[in-house]
Amino acid sequence: MVIKNIESRDALDVASRVKQRIRSVLRYAVQTGILKYNVADGLEGVIKTRKVQHRQAIKFDELPSFLNAIDSYRGYILTRYALQFIVHTFVRPGELRSAEWKDIDMEKGIWRIPAEKMKMKEEHIVPLSKQVLSLLESIKELTGNFDLTFPGSHDSKKPMSENTLTYAIRKRLGYDATAHGFRATASTILNESGFRVDVIERQLAHGERNKVRAAYNRSQYLAERTEMMQWYSDYLENIKNGADLIKVKLN
Repeated sequence: MVIKNIESRDALDVASRVKQRIRSVLRYAVQTGILKYNVADGLEGVIKTRKVQHRQAIKFDELPSFLNAIDSYRGYILTRYALQFIVHTFVRPGELRSAEWKDIDMEKGIWRIPAEKMKMKEEHIVPLSKQVLSLLESIKELTGNFDLTFPGSHDSKKPMSENTLTYAIRKRLGYDATAHGFRATASTILNESGFRVDVIERQLAHGERNKVRAAYNRSQYLAERTEMMQWYSDYLENIKNGADLIKVKLN
């Protein structure tokens, strides 16, 4: 079987797409009377699934101590700033590493990440809280003369190493987590705190299959996302200073 041949190369995503294409062709054949039934309907489960690798996140009871540990980080100062930045914005590490000053509007408090830098290949808007804007002012003193917001320590034209943040978290600070894990942390806290799922998902830049709806949602939810991002920064600041870990958002 052609699907099994593709699967044998461990190209599971390709095998799945080929299976879907075959089903679509045969469905059309049934609809037009060429075939009596779609033999591909019996292919569910025929392709093995790849085990999902979950990125380890900071444990909730460790979050206050972790935030304080970042503030006391004794390594390279731009690494500390990058850790603080990613905790508050919960973007993907690759999006942080490729951030450029030209895409950040400090006056409007918005970071527009170009589509080519996004996993889903759609422009993404990150509303910047007061805390993040203040942090960016400090970062600008270090890297404001460069194109990249978080350049590498040895070459300002290349981004920070992809291992820098997770290495700092695990080896320097001693926490069993990755830089990507802050997305799961933010998602859980925001969901537990009463924010709308659609607003959270849009800020996480999860895929929207309908491009018209995606464009609409980017505009529709921006005000709510701006409010949510400020709330989240305030929340992180509060728990760092001893407030309760999860508190329901008040309307």
